[in-house]
Amino acid sequence: MEVLKVSSRSAPNAVAGAIASVIREKEEVEVQAVGAGATNQAVKAIAIARGYLTPVGIDLYCVPTFASIEIDGENRTAIKLICKKF
Repeated sequence: MEVLKVSSRSAPNAVAGAIASVIREKEEVEVQAVGAGATNQAVKAIAIARGYLTPVGIDLYCVPTFASIEIDGENRTAIKLICKKF
């Protein structure tokens, strides 16, 4: 499964385009975010991606989970949003 990492500085429209592209090709994508700002951008991107995909008959559903990831040698808790074609 392809993983898209989102930061608080990520542009939601750009991330939404990436999500829509992966969903069209592979039918599922994992979106990872660490922190409130990054999670906010990720959720906005998913909402925008739904807007891109709905006119062509594709809808999304997302399953939020926690993930432990390593950043600069330090363990961090991330929000993992697994998005799948519905």
